[in-house]
Amino acid sequence: MSDSAATLPPAENSAGHHAPQGSIVGLTLLALGVVFGDIGTSPLYALRETFAGAHPLPINRIQVYGVISLIFWSMMLVVSIKYITILTRADNKGEGGSLALLALISRKANVRWSTGIVLLGVFACALFYGDSMITPAISVLSAVEGLTVVQTGLQPLVIPIAIAILVGLFLIQRTGTARVGAMFGPVVLVYFSTLAVLGTLSIVKHPDILWALNPWYALNFFLIDKWLGFLALGSVVLAVTGTEALYADMGHFGRKPIRNAWTLFVMPALMLNYMGQGAMLIDNPATVTNPFFLLAPEWFRLPLVFIATLATIVASQAVISGAFSVTHQAIQLGFVPRMRITHTSARAAGQIYIPVINNALMVLVIMLVLFFQNSSNLAAAYGVAVTGAMLIDTCLLAVVLFSLWKWPSWASVPLLAIFFIVDITYFAANLTKIPDGGWFPLLIGLIGFTMLTTWARGRKLMIERMDEAAIPLPIFIKSAGKSAVRVPGTAVFLTTSTEGVPHSLLHNLKHNKVLHERVMLLTVRIEDVPYVDRDKSFDLEELGSGFYRLIIRYGFMQETDIPAALAKVERCGAEFKMMDTSFFLARQTLIASERPGMALWREKLFAWMLRNAESAMEFFRLPPNRVVELGAQVEV
Repeated sequence: MSDSAATLPPAENSAGHHAPQGSIVGLTLLALGVVFGDIGTSPLYALRETFAGAHPLPINRIQVYGVISLIFWSMMLVVSIKYITILTRADNKGEGGSLALLALISRKANVRWSTGIVLLGVFACALFYGDSMITPAISVLSAVEGLTVVQTGLQPLVIPIAIAILVGLFLIQRTGTARVGAMFGPVVLVYFSTLAVLGTLSIVKHPDILWALNPWYALNFFLIDKWLGFLALGSVVLAVTGTEALYADMGHFGRKPIRNAWTLFVMPALMLNYMGQGAMLIDNPATVTNPFFLLAPEWFRLPLVFIATLATIVASQAVISGAFSVTHQAIQLGFVPRMRITHTSARAAGQIYIPVINNALMVLVIMLVLFFQNSSNLAAAYGVAVTGAMLIDTCLLAVVLFSLWKWPSWASVPLLAIFFIVDITYFAANLTKIPDGGWFPLLIGLIGFTMLTTWARGRKLMIERMDEAAIPLPIFIKSAGKSAVRVPGTAVFLTTSTEGVPHSLLHNLKHNKVLHERVMLLTVRIEDVPYVDRDKSFDLEELGSGFYRLIIRYGFMQETDIPAALAKVERCGAEFKMMDTSFFLARQTLIASERPGMALWREKLFAWMLRNAESAMEFFRLPPNRVVELGAQVEV
């Protein structure tokens, strides 16, 4: 293999790749708000928790230099190299994130351990839900707690104000976030500028802090006290939380704007602020109670609370929107039941609202605030989900390097070894926080993983059971197609299988004893690419006697709208008119059994999920007055 095999590949070009629209400067400003809101709010609590958290460190020059050095080199290795330089090039036709990467690997990599890869990707998705609950709670709480620095008597108002902000944030989701989103970039631009200025003013007074960028201080940090240094990593990693957003939001902004925003603005602003806080701690260890707000002059602390609160709202909004997007992908890829999805923008397809996810997040976030009471307690729960997702991304990256990009061992093994050492060390350090709250994201991840895998497995078993009793279509057309009474109009029978006769068609013939002049057997396929080109989205086959088989293909980022798709179908007789078309759906009733495939409790869980799934009529945007549902019992 040549040396060129170890180089980073260009982004995959395809007509199905919907490139972000807008100028580089405009997209960079937008990425600044949406992508970096989470990692940008870390200075509010990261350094404080490292020195005054569950495992406090002595505050002296060597310890502070060591922590600052660890933060800097973690940003370089994890964010700049792993995510910005490498992972953003592992895009699925422009889209990023664990599920998009999983779909890319499933489509292109022929590996024996594909089941394990799928489970890893699904678990990363489940962990993301835990992160999307903790991020709004800890970010907003830590910002509002700045009021106590301004005036200690305001402590009783912190939790009520934080809850009010969070409730308001979740309530506005149903109206869409386009107008609020337009403010994201400018708000975070002001916030990062403030971070940089405050940090610089402190560094000017204590320029020696710049020596902390030397990697020797990071190594020396562990040599002084190996165990305490290891425990401190559980708090140091808070400085790089939010890196998953870099990859997941790539499809919205593109690689270059994200790279520009990070390299030219975000990382310099963050490091200036962290070094400014470190210099202040060395000079006055008492400021460890809240170094972020105490870094500002007294007259600016109240305005800083306002600026920081706006920034945490932006960070929370980005995570909530991310939860909607991840859920939409999971629905399309078959890991989550159908849910009601509202599109909040006529121009931007990616702006969606999922009521079930929004309401569940709101309740759980408020419960977190009430249970943990302050950001320091929440910090103990934060990090497990993030470091777990980072570790899984490294596992998936290993598959990409070996199976997709075909890197030679001499180039890939040392690089992966560094990433695995960093990720495993951070993850192990955060596991020590499980008794203090780290159990929460793991519990959410376990519940999410169980539900996602149960739905995917149950759905597969249900389709297999239904196919077992299917009648071959040619035999049915030859007998019923010629003998049954035909009535005017079109009947569309939705079916998950492209073989055999749909149950809804058999039930309709059995009860109504007629067939329509045109019978369309329709299967909707969700491909493992974000978007499917129009010339590849239809597969039409004429079966004779007025029967047609139609397969409509969508990407996992596309909206499923069957009437709109049928209007584009050609070579199928007369034009589709909704008033002359009836849609027949089979509503399955699951009967749990002792048949092999799934444990009985999982069968019952799958049956419950199926009962509560959004109806196919609403999910596929079928006209309600043209839909006929026919029941069927399936034993799994």
